[in-house]
Amino acid sequence: MPSVLGLLLAWLGGCGCAGRLGPPWPGSRGAPPQGWERPLLRSRRSWVWNQFFVIEEYAGPEPVLIGRLHSDVDRGEGRVKYVLTGEGAGTVFVIDERTGNVHVTKTLDREEKAQYTLLAQAVDRASNRPLEPPSEFIIKVQDINDNPPVFPHGPYHATVPEMSNVGTSVIQVTAHDADDPSYGNSAKLVYMVLEGLPFFSVDPQSGVVRTAIPNMDREAQAELLVVIQAKDMGGHAGGLSGSVTVTVTLSDVNDNPPKFPQNSYQFSVLETLPPGSPVGRLRAHDPDEGDNARLSYRLLDGDGPFAISTDPLGRDGILTISQVRSPSSGSWGAMGALAVGGAPSRGHMRPPHPLISRCSPRYSILPHSDPGRYFSISPQDGTLRTALPLDRETLAWHNLTVVATELDSPAQAAPVPVVVHALDVNDNVPELAPGTEPFICHGTAPGQLIQTIWALDRDEAGAGSRVTIRSPPGLGPSDLTVRDNEDGSAALLLRTPWWMADAPPLTGTPTLTLSVCQCRPDGALRSCQPPLATGAAPGLSTAALLAILGCGASLLGEGGCGLGGTGATCLAARLGRADADPRAPPYDSLQVYGYEGGGTPCGSLSPLGSSWGDSEGEGSDPGEWGPLFRTLAELYGGQEGPA
Repeated sequence: MPSVLGLLLAWLGGCGCAGRLGPPWPGSRGAPPQGWERPLLRSRRSWVWNQFFVIEEYAGPEPVLIGRLHSDVDRGEGRVKYVLTGEGAGTVFVIDERTGNVHVTKTLDREEKAQYTLLAQAVDRASNRPLEPPSEFIIKVQDINDNPPVFPHGPYHATVPEMSNVGTSVIQVTAHDADDPSYGNSAKLVYMVLEGLPFFSVDPQSGVVRTAIPNMDREAQAELLVVIQAKDMGGHAGGLSGSVTVTVTLSDVNDNPPKFPQNSYQFSVLETLPPGSPVGRLRAHDPDEGDNARLSYRLLDGDGPFAISTDPLGRDGILTISQVRSPSSGSWGAMGALAVGGAPSRGHMRPPHPLISRCSPRYSILPHSDPGRYFSISPQDGTLRTALPLDRETLAWHNLTVVATELDSPAQAAPVPVVVHALDVNDNVPELAPGTEPFICHGTAPGQLIQTIWALDRDEAGAGSRVTIRSPPGLGPSDLTVRDNEDGSAALLLRTPWWMADAPPLTGTPTLTLSVCQCRPDGALRSCQPPLATGAAPGLSTAALLAILGCGASLLGEGGCGLGGTGATCLAARLGRADADPRAPPYDSLQVYGYEGGGTPCGSLSPLGSSWGDSEGEGSDPGEWGPLFRTLAELYGGQEGPA
């Protein structure tokens, strides 16, 4: 600190801040104190005072030297004593009576007291006799930027009309800075908008808040909040700041036309009612407020059988009968009502809305909402009709967009979604469920369940589509029974033509093909014959098949034909592989073997040159083959039919 104080004292001395003692100057205030004698030969000497300065809020070592008083009569002999009186003397400021150095003893606040006025005097130390007349001087407290700006009148509230032009004045805000405005930039303020952009702006120097955008709409937002900041030091970095809120209310102007909530109104009246009888009320909506929202109504067809008036509150239009109607005049026609909002000079009118049937928008369907062109609409009254047959099973829901356009203002258009649901009717015959392939095992006992079959109906249950399955009567003998389970399924017991019906009845007669198959002891499918439409197997004549099965019977009865021991083993192995092969055909097939064996009494098993039975017809009746061939005898025991 000695260097700082030295610089301060050097600055003070350079400004003439040190005091000098001298003779009284002409016109000095007050009379000299008693006992003071005018010294001789000192006409050029006097007190010369300038201001002393103390930096506020200084927190360095105390006391702090702020200046020095000196008299020309003081020659350093120690006979002069310096005395200090006035504001803060002896408490805030002290003086060294020998040297005249003035010190401050505590931290000072300029905003609490900006300056101090004191009196300095030089006296004789021995006699206490004044050597100089007293002199007044001032110690000023030097300002630092230690006070932020404040808004003494905030928060603010202001009102501005909606739809005001850009630059319309809203309010002026004023901040105060307690720092010294005459020293530096500690109290030089700059205003800026913290919140409220882009709706408002503020003048940086004056603090005037203005509108910054046009067309601010009260009906969209009636109140806006603006935050203004004031920053000292001219707005530069390091400055202190304060802020204030401004609540701006948008006042209403008559900028909204009234609107009817409905496109049309329909009333019913008795033909015997007298004139003046009320028919109904209309109410248009105006989003403005106060007098700007008051409405008046009138009819465009003013010469018709009706009249309209406005209620005292300016809200409703009251429709009344104005003429007596003759019973032979027919029904009353349509008319248009016109609502006018606000004062006549600034009122807004809406196009007429029909009261009975007439309508001024034109209706249409957006093409992309109905790509299949299933619907059409009347442009005049908006009646929606089907243009093509609808199939619920193909497309159950249709999402349309209908647009209403005002004839006199094509830009005024309003779209509305329309959802059409195609209701179900009983228009689909029942069908067999996919994958229905029943089969019956050899040896199935009469009355035993063969398979459960299912029928499907694409109609909804709500259309009364309850499916029943039964055998159609009168179609010939049947060895198959169909028993309806009353749940859309049926138990297949015997083979017969059959048909299905739902309620209300739509019938279908699908063909059900039944395969006769070889099954394992547990009932699992082993192999199947191809479906038989006649008594013959496809691809083989009855004689050829019986020849093959005849050989098979010999093999089963005698242990093998044309095979030795090795040949029988080979045949058994091939039969096992054929039975276990999942890729084998689903019916009995002829297996060909390269080794037939030899040395057996049966001879060759080759079908070449072989024939069924001998010349006497031995073995020609399959019924004589025994119980092992009962099924074969039943299938092929009769006469062979035509190829």
